[in-house]
Amino acid sequence: MRTVYKFLLENIRSVEHLEFFAKPGSTFATLILLFLLAWLGHFLTRQIIVRVVNRIALRSKTSWDDILVNRNVFRNLAHLIPAFILYHSADFSYPIIHQELTELSEATINMLAKDYYFSLAGFLTKTAQIYFVFIFIFVLNSLLNAGLDIYNTTPYAKHRPIKGYLQLFKILIFSLSGILIISILLERDPTVLLAGLGAMGAVLLLIFKDSILGFVASIQLSGNNMVKIGDWVEMRSRGADGTVIDITLNTVKVQNWDRTISTIPTYSMVTESFINWKGMEESGGRRIKRAINIDMNSIKLCDSALMIRLEKFLLIRDYVREKEEEIRKYNKEKNISDEDIISGRRQTNIGVFRKYLEVYLRQHPMINNDMTFLVRHLHPTEKGLPVEIYVFCIDKAWARYESIQADIFDHILAVIPEFDLRVFQEPSGADITRSLSNLYNPNSFEQKSV
Repeated sequence: MRTVYKFLLENIRSVEHLEFFAKPGSTFATLILLFLLAWLGHFLTRQIIVRVVNRIALRSKTSWDDILVNRNVFRNLAHLIPAFILYHSADFSYPIIHQELTELSEATINMLAKDYYFSLAGFLTKTAQIYFVFIFIFVLNSLLNAGLDIYNTTPYAKHRPIKGYLQLFKILIFSLSGILIISILLERDPTVLLAGLGAMGAVLLLIFKDSILGFVASIQLSGNNMVKIGDWVEMRSRGADGTVIDITLNTVKVQNWDRTISTIPTYSMVTESFINWKGMEESGGRRIKRAINIDMNSIKLCDSALMIRLEKFLLIRDYVREKEEEIRKYNKEKNISDEDIISGRRQTNIGVFRKYLEVYLRQHPMINNDMTFLVRHLHPTEKGLPVEIYVFCIDKAWARYESIQADIFDHILAVIPEFDLRVFQEPSGADITRSLSNLYNPNSFEQKSV
């Protein structure tokens, strides 16, 4: 590059009226050529490396080399070539002297200044050195990501995750790289900067504690895609349940459903737990999870009258008939008579009701049958037998979702008596008054006595 620069400088000066343009023009042309060579070196190196490595990765039976390729480890290494070209050609505008500029006389410096830019070499050298630092960061970051992917393919990954340790190591690398870049720009020993930062660290942490915690937390929130503006979040410890409307360095503002505003420290979103409903909004449905408590005194085996009534319902007609035929064949094979209701199999009103709920919900247009679908019994309690519905509603908008859920349970509560079942309900004042009135009603007492 020095030879090219001198060639351009001499040839431009030889042209009449271009003497003033010779120095900046030759410098600019040399810089363009330098950057062009650096780009060409990067392009050719990347093409060669990518092709060779891809062929090796395709032929090998191991998966770790494919992971290295996917994580762009070798593509990032290709940046070393332009960095070396830039670094070794940075002094093209600096004269070949064996002394410091401060040791030269003023006349000599003025004479050399006509042909050279003294500060340009330093600028290009610093640029190349910072470029090397960024290459180091990119390559090491790619290697760590590839190492994590390779480790996740092992059976130890489920029980001993290392992602947290790698994130801590990345923070250390970025911090040291930042100090190294500052030392390059200031032309100072990085160990001196480290010593100075150690002395200032305690003061900075004390004064800017909230800002530092908020800054780190905001990086973690955005880097891990934990929350963003427009997400529905719920943080009970802070009384927040609504939509995120603003994220700043120190606070996250949440507009609750009652239109109030909750202000949460940003670092609390990292140190404390919260629920982000974004996954639900992006999924195929919103969960309906609700149980109805059935009075266990109303649970019984289906008699013939109940079976005849249940066969009239279109949704469960085929099920009732097929199940009854299956039970009849089983009891016949086991020589169990119809009067022996204990030894044989019998349909129960709660079992038929549970099947009815499944069929009814399966054909409901607003229920997503591709997601989790359960109609189940929970543990019996003093309040009866809970029959829980666990399904997902297609419409996720709050008002419409609540309306659909209410319509479903309106229907369920209305049809429960058709199965000779009762919903458990704790006695109210009206129930107690009615019981007492029946107890002291002479007509009622006489009828019971008769």
